[in-house]
Amino acid sequence: MTETLNLDVTLVAESRIHQLDPNNIAFGTIFTDHMLVADCINGEWQTPKILPYGDISYNPALATLHYGQSIFEGMKAFKNDKDEVLMFRPLENFKRFNISAERMCMAQVPEEIFIGGLEELLRIDAAWVPKGEDNSLYLRPFMFASDVYLGVRPSQNYRFMIIMSPAGKYYSTPPKVKVETEFIRAAPGGVGYAKCAGNYAASLYPAKLAQEQGYTQLLWTDALEHKYFEESGTMNVMFVKDGKLVTPNTSTTILKGITRDTLIQLAKSMGIEVEERRVSVEEIIAGIQSGSVTEVFGAGTAVVVSPFAAIGFEGSDYVLPTITDESYSTRLKNALNDIRTGKVADTFGWVWNIHA
Repeated sequence: MTETLNLDVTLVAESRIHQLDPNNIAFGTIFTDHMLVADCINGEWQTPKILPYGDISYNPALATLHYGQSIFEGMKAFKNDKDEVLMFRPLENFKRFNISAERMCMAQVPEEIFIGGLEELLRIDAAWVPKGEDNSLYLRPFMFASDVYLGVRPSQNYRFMIIMSPAGKYYSTPPKVKVETEFIRAAPGGVGYAKCAGNYAASLYPAKLAQEQGYTQLLWTDALEHKYFEESGTMNVMFVKDGKLVTPNTSTTILKGITRDTLIQLAKSMGIEVEERRVSVEEIIAGIQSGSVTEVFGAGTAVVVSPFAAIGFEGSDYVLPTITDESYSTRLKNALNDIRTGKVADTFGWVWNIHA
């Protein structure tokens, strides 16, 4: 755990917790009472503040609005049966956040602000962490350029913030995904491995076209040949082929997902053989037809483990087998949830108890 962080704290006069219906939580629509704000001015981090959640106002010449220096992370917190709040692998998100910051030529956020700020914010808004299967508190650390300047150069000033939102299940039914062979998400040497806002903005139009065709999300392919799978929307993608868990190896075009890494470690601990390699579209489509591919699923913080119902490719839909209790995706999701919520012992050292 981090040392106590020096903070300026202003609490709300009255909580909005009564607005939360734990039985009906739509992802990303309601936010907790407080937020963290920390400014980096000319390379020096100022004292972080915890403030009542609310609007922020900025000059129209704010650099991030014009040149896109903006990054974020997605994390989750849970409650165990003792009502203690647990974070899952926060140091990995902290490390990845600063990798994104480096690629986007932004300030590095100190660990005591990132982790310490999360811990204190969770202590203050602990009542907002919902219990229940598939429920969690979604944590969104983010940072943007705060210079007031029109000119193409890295900003000299940045604002780091954390907001938090109760979350339920991301997809109500298994998504139907389309293999994207025209548009690209990322190219070698680009910013595909960084969690920057522009990556998501660029994906919106192709995703919209796919949704108009009846698909939930896209399966992105490589930028050079459109022959190899990379990611799926906001998720890494995993396949079960010939009894093995297969997933594309990470690169400059694929986000190094923390859920992805977690599932790989869990699978190996269960005795499941794992392959990290290039995975061709042709191989998977042929495998679905022959029966050697039995599962395809997304893995990410928001979706956790999300089995796909069907894959659309070149005008045809390839339906995947129904998921059972013995499916790898089910077993991995259950194992992950049991660790994150403290139902079983954490032998990996992944869980942080903020009350400890």
